This record gives sequence, C-alpha cells and structure tokens, in this order.
Amino acid sequence: MLYDAYEATNDLLAPSRFAARMATRFRDGALGGASDMPFVRRLFALAEVHQKAAITHTRPSYAIDTVSCGNRSVKVVEQVVLDLPFGDLLHFAKPEVSAPQPRVLIVAPISGHFSTLLRNTVETMLCDHDVYITDWKNARDVPLHAGDFGFEDYIDYVITFLQELGDPAQRKGANVLAVCQPCVPVLAAVAVMAGENDPCQPRTMTLMGGPIDVRESPTSVNDLANSKSYEWFEANMIQTVPWRHRGAGRKVYPGFVQLSAFMAMNMGRHFDQFRKLYQALAEDDASLATKIETFYDEYFAVLDLPARFYLETIDQVFQRALLARGELTFRGHKVDCGAIRKTALLTVEGERDDICAVGQTAAAHLLCSSLRPHLKQHHLQPGVGHYGTFSGSKWKTQVYPQVKNLILAMS
Repeated sequence: MLYDAYEATNDLLAPSRFAARMATRFRDGALGGASDMPFVRRLFALAEVHQKAAITHTRPSYAIDTVSCGNRSVKVVEQVVLDLPFGDLLHFAKPEVSAPQPRVLIVAPISGHFSTLLRNTVETMLCDHDVYITDWKNARDVPLHAGDFGFEDYIDYVITFLQELGDPAQRKGANVLAVCQPCVPVLAAVAVMAGENDPCQPRTMTLMGGPIDVRESPTSVNDLANSKSYEWFEANMIQTVPWRHRGAGRKVYPGFVQLSAFMAMNMGRHFDQFRKLYQALAEDDASLATKIETFYDEYFAVLDLPARFYLETIDQVFQRALLARGELTFRGHKVDCGAIRKTALLTVEGERDDICAVGQTAAAHLLCSSLRPHLKQHHLQPGVGHYGTFSGSKWKTQVYPQVKNLILAMS
C-alpha cells in the first residue's frame, strides 16, 4: 500500500513538474530579454526548484569522459563486461593508455542509491589504475523470473567479478576496494576464495568505512537496527513493486523509504539547501546553483533493494554481527577469515564517521589472523565523516595515496 500511495502522489505531481520543466527549458526563447527581469527570474527559480525536488529511479550518468593520466588527458569509455540480473561489472576503459595498469574492482553498496554515488572514487582511482565497478541495478526493474537476491548472492557476485578480472593461468588476482556496507560481504568473499586457494584471490583488499563489527562504538544507525526485531523490519519496511514496473510483484525495500529516513535525520539542512538553490537561481548565481543541483540530482536518484538482501543484512551484519563472531556461513560452510594469507589488507576509517564509527572497520585486522604484519595497514583519516573517506579533497590527497601505495607495493 505504501508503494502504491507513493506512486499515486507522483502521478498527481507529474503535470506540474512537466509544466515546470517545459517552462525552464523554453524560458529564454519565449521571453527574450524579459527573462532577466527580477520578478520573472524568481518565478522561473520557483519552477526549477519544484522540478528538482522530484525523486527519480534512473541511474545518473557517471559523467567521466576524460581523466588525467600523467601529463595528459585521456578518453574514458564505459563498457559492460558482465551483465548479470542484479548488477553489471562495468569497466572504465582507457583506449589511449597502452601500458598495463593494476586492475581494481570497486564494490559499491546496495543502500538506496546507485553506484554513481562513488563517482569521485572512480575518477580518482582512474588516474593510475584500470578501474571496474559493481554497477547495481534497481530491484524494481528486475523481473521476477530472474530469481531472488540475498546476502550470499552478493558474495557470489563479488567472487564472480574477481574471477573475471584475475588471471588464473598466472595465478594473479586483481585488487578490490569496498566502500561501507559491502565491506562485510567482500571480506567474506575473499575469505572463501582463500579457503579454496582460488588463483584469482585479490592481491590487495581495501575496506573503507564498513560495519565489520558493529559492536565496536555503536552508532545511531546500529542502535536503530537493533531497536526492532527482524519480524518488525519484514512487516513494516518491505513493499511489493507495483504492476507498472518490470519487477512487478517483487518484494523490495524501497529506495524512497531509505531516502526519507536519511532526510529526516537532518531535514532543516535540506530545506536550507533548497532555499539557497532558489536564491542562487533568482540571483543568477550559476556556480552555486549547479553545485546544489548536482548533489540533489544524485541524492534523489534512488534504487530499491531486494527484500531478502536487505533483511539478511539487517540480521547478519547489524543485529547478530555473524562475521565478527566467526559464525557467518556461505553455502553451508563457515567463513574463516583466518584463511586469508596472500591478500594485503588496508582499512580506512573517518574520525567523524557517524555511520560506521572508528573501530568497526579496523576489526577486520583481528579477523584476518593469518596475515603477516607487513600485509596489514590501517589509516584513520582526521577531520572527515563517512563520505569524506571516499569522496572529496581529503580522500584525493590523503586517503587515496595510501590505497595507491599498497596496490603498487603488491603489484
């Protein structure tokens, strides 16, 4: 019922948003010099703010057309290497770069937003690496005949992608970097590969701001996950995709619910940002308007999570911390992080992270008990929150060099 109500609301607002979009598109041509009048600018600013406040369900573009490599700018081409029901293995190819670069798989979270949220991470890594990313699909667009997708399926996808990027003949693996939520399934995937002596097990594993052990310094996110039972989340958070979508009938945790929860945590700030957007448009401050619009174009693009994956993550990661307790199983066998002996580990945490607090990601070092000391590194980044560990100036100038040096050392 909640999803149907959400769709009905969008249908009611669609005509006014369409009118606002058409008005802003044809403003200059229709009004000529009159479009510069203060009163007219305010009207069109209001129209643009109205259309920008809409939630979308389509993946934004990565918009990475070129990247600096050394002292030159080279073209970047997106290529789908593997097309699986719930996610693609996407390659950011650089045809003009002939020298081999270390392969890196960036594993993005399935947390209500598209993998484009890691655009800045990808762009920075592209300077020195051959970059791939898990480009997850919106569950509401995945037909029922594609089957279900749970926590173990996520681990399967990571293993499949790493095997695709590795060179089994020479027993060489790629490198893997996980951001936030996937740190747990990525660590589990590498442990499974190590236990099976898979020749494609990665050379390095970077875990950034992930809930490896949520018992360490619990945050409000952890408290929320433990404040209700598994049955409560199943009964109240799971919705059925309406008939009009390709995934009609599929059970999902809707992205718009996740977005609403995020916004409710700091609603005043979002209202203030839209007020600033209106003023910037009314005063023809293109730089500020573009900055705010770019953020909300990404923020309001939401992705529905497969219900089983969402519920199993709540249960196994946030409520019972199975991997940290040594109790996580994969396809009927216990996951043993102590089997990891060849993959160098780097953990990264943000000093001000209020989603995955300090200590939660570093817990991976205790789990990887067989790794020799020189294969373990930890970086605590001062002055950043959750997003600052993988995006922004401090990621680029202080965190990324740590990642780059580890990969270079193991190449």
